[in-house]
Amino acid sequence: MKKHKRVFAAIHLDAVKNNIEQMEKMISDKTGMLCVIKTDGYGHGAVPVASVLESEDCVAGFAVATAEEAIELRDADINKPVLVLGYTFPQDYDELIYRNVRMTVFRRDTLKKLSEAVERLNSNGISCKALVHIKVDTGMGRIGIMPDDEGLAFVEEAMSCKGIEVEGIFTHFARADETDKTSAVEQYKKFIAFVNRAEKTCGKAIPYKHCANSAAILELPQTNMDLVRAGIAMYGLWPSDEVKKEIALQPVLSLHSHIVYCKEVPAGTPISYGGTYVTDKLTRVATVPVGYGDGYPRALSNIGHVLVCGKKAPILGRICMDQFMIDVSDIPEAVEGCLVTLIGRDGKEEITMEQLGDLSGRFNYELACDLGKRIPRVYYEGKEICSDF
Repeated sequence: MKKHKRVFAAIHLDAVKNNIEQMEKMISDKTGMLCVIKTDGYGHGAVPVASVLESEDCVAGFAVATAEEAIELRDADINKPVLVLGYTFPQDYDELIYRNVRMTVFRRDTLKKLSEAVERLNSNGISCKALVHIKVDTGMGRIGIMPDDEGLAFVEEAMSCKGIEVEGIFTHFARADETDKTSAVEQYKKFIAFVNRAEKTCGKAIPYKHCANSAAILELPQTNMDLVRAGIAMYGLWPSDEVKKEIALQPVLSLHSHIVYCKEVPAGTPISYGGTYVTDKLTRVATVPVGYGDGYPRALSNIGHVLVCGKKAPILGRICMDQFMIDVSDIPEAVEGCLVTLIGRDGKEEITMEQLGDLSGRFNYELACDLGKRIPRVYYEGKEICSDF
């Protein structure tokens, strides 16, 4: 990559499509897929990922976490349904309704203010309604109505609220990525029972019911319902090491830099801040211009490695904000300008996001999301670059 010598993340959009196709095999023909692209597509880039998936028949729409993320998609001409999974603030209601963005509801004041926003827009000649999905807390302890009498009263109010259309109802599994599925199955049963009760009481069917996340798509087919929400697996990353790897997911992102300086230092030379590593022999030290300021974990200091010329090069000393040092003593072909792979494959060697997570005390979701904005994303379809940010 001539343009981005310091650092770049290669994003392989064909891998995104592959992962969606692999998950599609795991779900019912009658089930649609919401692709979760919050946190800028888990660090991969929400707009490029959504753009390549919008034409896929199995993709029913997209899910994000915030109003700003939804508006970014609409500004990029993403036209399929978009659902905001988290709380939306009143100052955003008018624009979200106008732009046909679905909102998650679980508070009575939200219903009142949404209804007022619709009335306000209608009075200005804009014919619209607020499309909402009701969130039910069946065991996550986060947001959502409880599946009880009070929760039922909320559903009834939402169903009858002027200007509001209840398009969906959903819950979220807290432990579907564990080997023991007891907790997830119990949540599913609670959700089904509550939805059935709500529909019977209100005398109306709710069009879209959904609860399955990536782990449930892979291992709990009974939870398909009308929609599933494909998140981490879409990016070729596994929900946890307890989830069975029975489909061929492909990692979407790899991370690369280049050696900018090489030197030999004698035994007894301290490396980086605090001198936490001291050479025990004549050592060839190479500097890589990436650091924790880019989201590369400082916790990899003295324990991580990168790949150079298809070989492992250990990290020496503390990772700095913008640079870190590696040992290339056993890689004589490593010189200034050589490609360095921080995540991904080089020859027969590979560094996965899961491996880095284990070493750094993070997990793969966090690692991907934390890769900073100053890392350019280079998008590939096949072997060709299709866009570059």
